[in-house]
Amino acid sequence: MRAPAPPLPDQAGHRARLRERLFRQGEEALLDHELVEYLLALAIPRRDTKPLAKALIAEFGGIGALFSAEPEALMRVSGMGDTSAAAIKIVQAAALRLLRVEASTRPVLASWQALLDYLHADMAHRTNERVRVLHLNARNMLLRDEVMSDGSIDEAALYVREVIRRAIDLGSAAIILVHNHPSGDPAPSRADIDITRRVAEAGKRLGIALHDHVIIARSGHSSLRAMGLL
Repeated sequence: MRAPAPPLPDQAGHRARLRERLFRQGEEALLDHELVEYLLALAIPRRDTKPLAKALIAEFGGIGALFSAEPEALMRVSGMGDTSAAAIKIVQAAALRLLRVEASTRPVLASWQALLDYLHADMAHRTNERVRVLHLNARNMLLRDEVMSDGSIDEAALYVREVIRRAIDLGSAAIILVHNHPSGDPAPSRADIDITRRVAEAGKRLGIALHDHVIIARSGHSSLRAMGLL
């Protein structure tokens, strides 16, 4: 297999300058489109990737939404293929892995911000609702982080019986419900409040505490416990 051809001289010089800024000044020295541009240059070495990087950020509305986009959506943008889409997704996967490790090495309630950072990175920019349940042991360490369902743009199923049965199977001492609002507004709906109270009541009968129900959105998050709704 032949090695990929090197970039053209002007592209090589520009990329070298980006690399130098990154090494000397850190990631904050690069604009969002420059980060994406350099990443794409590794996947498409003989192209000027600046226009494509700008087009991607414009298409998805920001770097967070870009890295959260599905591969099929990425490849619908002119100039993107499976290799360049994979480059975007592997960066997201690595970032989520790092955030998840940070959130899971200490008791959840003692590393709450790390947990929120992980959940926001994974869920805030999704275009469909996702419901996940975090299972904790008696020391509030994370036992399991499970996606329960993926739904539509404004609805995902959550069944009390399934949540509690799974908690029993795992021996969970406590759980945290999490879902996202693709609308961007983290305020809980009446249905959100109702399902939270039903899960809390069902769990209480079996000695399984519901610590919180967190709603993630682009503009932030809401905690039903903090709002006095749990």
